[in-house]
Amino acid sequence: MNLLFVADPLEAFQIYKDTTFSMMREAQRRGYRIAACGPEHLVWRSGGQVRASVREIRLTGEPDRWFLETGAPVKALHEFDAVVMRKDPPFDSEFFYATHLLEQAEREGAKVFNKPAALRDHPEKLAIMEFAQYTSPTLVTRQAQEVRAFHDQHRDIILKPLDGMGGMGIFRVKADGLNLGSIIETLNGNGVTSLMVQRFVPEITEGDKRILVIGGKAVPFSLARIPQGSEVRGNLAAGGKGVAQPLSARDRAIADAIGPVLAQRGLLLVGIDVIGDYLTEINVTSPTCFQEITEQTGFDVPAMFIDTLEAALA
Repeated sequence: MNLLFVADPLEAFQIYKDTTFSMMREAQRRGYRIAACGPEHLVWRSGGQVRASVREIRLTGEPDRWFLETGAPVKALHEFDAVVMRKDPPFDSEFFYATHLLEQAEREGAKVFNKPAALRDHPEKLAIMEFAQYTSPTLVTRQAQEVRAFHDQHRDIILKPLDGMGGMGIFRVKADGLNLGSIIETLNGNGVTSLMVQRFVPEITEGDKRILVIGGKAVPFSLARIPQGSEVRGNLAAGGKGVAQPLSARDRAIADAIGPVLAQRGLLLVGIDVIGDYLTEINVTSPTCFQEITEQTGFDVPAMFIDTLEAALA
C-alpha cells in the first residue's frame, strides 16, 4: 500500500510524541510505502488532476535523523491508495482551500481521510453544537453584552477563540469579572470575531480527557491532560501532564453517541474532549495522543488506526 500524509513539515515533528509519526511507523512496519507533503504543495490545473510535489521517505528508527528521503516526485493524489490529511490547526483560509483541492482529488478517485467535506462541516469548537445535550452551558457570539450576560449568570467562565489549538488564547474569568472587558476585546476584536464562552467545569483539576474515536469506535483509554501549578489549561502544549486512564461510563456514553454519527460522515479519526461529564470540543483535523496512550496502557492505538484505514479501503 502507498500512503500520502498531508501534514506539517517533517523537520518540525517531535517524534517522541507525534501522532502522525506513529501512524507512519505502523504503516512502514506493515510494509507500506510512505510519502508526505504539505497543503502548500497541492496543485490543480484545468484539464489535469490534483497533484503534489511529495517526499517519499523511509523511517530509520533513529531519533536524530528519523527519516531518509528516497524520492521527490510529482504525483497525482489518486495514485496513492490513501491520503491522510493531518495538517494541524488553525482552520484558516488556507486549510479551507486545501479541503477543496482534496475534495477535487476525491472526484478524481483519491481516498482521503478524514473526508475533506466533513472537515469543513465540523469546525472543532462549533461541532459540539449538534450534541449540546452533552455539553456544559456554552455561548457562541461576537457581542460583548452577550458575554457579560453569560458571566452574570454563571459567574465562573472560560473564554476561547474559535480557531485556536493547544490551549492557545484561553482565559478564565471568575465571579469578580476581573479583566472581562479587556479579554472580550482581545478575543472578539471589538465585535469583529466570534468567540466561545463556556461555564467553568471545576473537574478540570482531574484532567481534560482526550477520547479517541477511530472508525466510530472509542479507544478504551483516554488521556487525561491535567493542568500543572496555577495553570487552568490541561493541554499538553500548555504544560499539562498526560495520564492515561480507562474510559468512564459517561465518557463511553458520549463517544458511543457521537462516534458512529461522525464516522458515517467520513471522519475516520476524531478526538473528543471531555471535562468531568461534559463534552467541550470535537477535534477532527489532526487529533493526537496516540503515543501517550499506547506507552502508558499497552493498547496499540496506531495499529487500531491502520486496521481501520485498511478496512475503509477494502
